[in-house]
Amino acid sequence: MDRLDIDPVDLEPIDSPTALSWAAEWSEQTDRAHPRTSLQAKIRRILDADDRIAYVVRRGEHLYNFWRDETNPRGLWRRTSLESFRAPETDWDTIIDLDVLAAEEDEDWVWKGVHMLVPDYDRALIRLSRGGADATVIREFDIPTESFVEGFELPEAKHDVSWIDRDTLLVGTDTGEGSLTSSGYPAQVRRWHRGQKLLDAEILASGSLDDVAVGGWCDTHTGRVVIGRALDFYSSRTTVTTPSGLQTLELPEDCEVLISRDWLFILPRTAFADVPAGGLGVIDLEDFLAGARSFRTIFTPSPSTSLESLALTENFLVMTVLDNVATQLLVRPLAQMAAPSTPLRLPEKMTARVVATSSHDGDEIWINGSSFTLPATLFRADLSESFEAEEIVTTPPRFRAAGIETRQHFAISADGTRIPYFITGDFTRGKRPTLVGGYGGFEISLTPGYSPVQGLAWLQRGGFVVTPNLRGGGEFGPEWHSQVTGVQRHKVWEDHEAVLRDVVTRGYTTPTQIGIRGGSNGGLLTAGALNRYPDAFGAAVVQVPLTDMLRYHTLSAGASWMAEYGDPDDPVERKAIESWSPLHNVADASEVTYPPALVTTSTRDDRVHPAHARLFAHALAKAGHDVDYYENIVGGHAGASNNEQVAHMESLIFTWLSEKVGG
Repeated sequence: MDRLDIDPVDLEPIDSPTALSWAAEWSEQTDRAHPRTSLQAKIRRILDADDRIAYVVRRGEHLYNFWRDETNPRGLWRRTSLESFRAPETDWDTIIDLDVLAAEEDEDWVWKGVHMLVPDYDRALIRLSRGGADATVIREFDIPTESFVEGFELPEAKHDVSWIDRDTLLVGTDTGEGSLTSSGYPAQVRRWHRGQKLLDAEILASGSLDDVAVGGWCDTHTGRVVIGRALDFYSSRTTVTTPSGLQTLELPEDCEVLISRDWLFILPRTAFADVPAGGLGVIDLEDFLAGARSFRTIFTPSPSTSLESLALTENFLVMTVLDNVATQLLVRPLAQMAAPSTPLRLPEKMTARVVATSSHDGDEIWINGSSFTLPATLFRADLSESFEAEEIVTTPPRFRAAGIETRQHFAISADGTRIPYFITGDFTRGKRPTLVGGYGGFEISLTPGYSPVQGLAWLQRGGFVVTPNLRGGGEFGPEWHSQVTGVQRHKVWEDHEAVLRDVVTRGYTTPTQIGIRGGSNGGLLTAGALNRYPDAFGAAVVQVPLTDMLRYHTLSAGASWMAEYGDPDDPVERKAIESWSPLHNVADASEVTYPPALVTTSTRDDRVHPAHARLFAHALAKAGHDVDYYENIVGGHAGASNNEQVAHMESLIFTWLSEKVGG
């Protein structure tokens, strides 16, 4: 099949034989054109290494972990004790062997998580995906007997589930007309009793077709049911059960809300009740329900600081704070909200991330620390005993980091905004091939972290890696994000271009030595860069991207992102979107020369429709540009569902980049 002769309309149905054949032929040609056996094997060894950190979460007396390796490519759900985990050789009890289960049931199962019954932890709801899609099958599992049981079970859909008690769930799922939003997520919350038909279950709350989703959960400390109605990606309403029935909290819709036991925490995007935008406020929930609005502000941002995330133990609140994109963990006793926050003591020059806590199981906290050149280290602290973290295990280095350093610079965007970025590499070797990442959306912050694959395939071979903190992320609070939403979206590309120009101006590299890479919203970024400033770089990797921005809200989960990108059905917003939608701004090669592009996606991506990638690759080729295409049949939005596929995709990308901009 000639890839140019196909009608683009035929590429839109996900599983149509014509589209799949077109994708398979082009993918096979891309694979053959970029041999990489050695690099793929090296990456696979890193991904499967037995001395990786087994990240754990405490549930009762046990530490639980999900693990993949060469012998168990689909993975093991397993558990151990703290004593055993600290020992030189950990004794694991395997609860579910997903490879065995997939073989027995002849299903392409991918692990998607587990919901355990609190506080007994003897029952669980297991999420299983076919091929890595967001849609899952949910099945009830008895942990003592390590077996699935007849009981709560849901067929494949995008579910929202939470235990109320052993015989009752809160459920949002596809039950027919009116049960889903236009984004494909639950629009209802039902209270489902064991033995009851799901359609007979009481509907506690409903949203509208235009909502993003409606979900419910139970605070098992109090038995209080909390229902969140996401009106768009950044606006929501929260309802709680009270003795007199359901009560909606009178809060601005742009407030993030966290309820735990007696506490109501708010993170407003605009100032409310003397809590500043980007700050954190707390009040007794019962007082709030009675009409009080005297929030205590326990975090106030500054021009350089923002609140990245919250975690709760049984007796402490832990805040992750960014200061010029460097992390700090601040601890505060829940019983003494007026007390000042205390920093948790960790090694310097390391990005810290809370990986696990439990509000039911004491004050244990597990933390991952790393940098661009320091391998991941797992720390543990018991906050009831000390605010100093204990090092548990460190990953061995996966690449040669001798001589490699990190610097932080600021580029100046078109409107004068200073855009920070990190550049990592060996600064003694002159101008080098440079890989520039980027995301710029959905309040997602890009912080320093150890990437063994990137280190092996790029840094160790002499290249620079640039991590830009574009507007749209959460690095500097809500305003850093809101400056580039809707009709201001073009500023993300202005920030990105400014970083690309800056690394050249500072003498680190040349435009033809720059490769840019981004996935999902970052794929939108790199796709748009081809249209807007093709002279600023030498190659682009466009992974699981959005590209058809005039129809994105009609494809898969796209309707849920209109608060980010704008509404194509609104004339003013549509005009702005038309100016930067990658698919609609592809120039003919006779007019503008684009750098070569590698476009990738997954057939099983039910979050960002694969038609975005298919149509964009086809349009580039039709216009006469140099483009390669690869579509993984499975993998979901991650693009790969196991270590073998990750090694395959990463080796393809880095080999391709080395060929295009120098290795």
